[in-house]
Amino acid sequence: MLSDIEAAMVRIRRRQSRRSLARPVVDDLDEPVDLNTLAVIDAVDEGAGDSGSGSGSDVTVGFVADRLAIDPSRASRIVAEAVRSGFVRRVASQEDGRRSCLELTATGEEAVVAAHRTRQLFYSDVLGDWDAGEQREFARLLTKFVRSLDDAARD
Repeated sequence: MLSDIEAAMVRIRRRQSRRSLARPVVDDLDEPVDLNTLAVIDAVDEGAGDSGSGSGSDVTVGFVADRLAIDPSRASRIVAEAVRSGFVRRVASQEDGRRSCLELTATGEEAVVAAHRTRQLFYSDVLGDWDAGEQREFARLLTKFVRSLDDAARD
């Protein structure tokens, strides 16, 4: 059983490393966006809706680095590009005015909506022959698995 899980995870990792799902998202956007900027947009969007992130409502470069599993200096560079390209803006923290936080611009919000739509259409096609109960169970187990991965990464 564990060897089957390992094999499936290796296949998922390979597919993700080719960014086969990110490219259609980028192609569907009105504004050109690079794949790293798309990753930043996703992380900022996730943080904005993640009250359990431990950072309150503040989404920082450190938060992006953590979510993308990259070093802070690399996160700083790709966040700077996302800001330059107009998808993300820096704002003062409401909790600590000395701290710089990130939020999506209107263009960033449009990119998030397009990304969600494109990915959900893809998953709808992939899971099209699964019944609703199977899809719910898969979503439940996948969410549980990802939480376990997050917990293991914190240890």
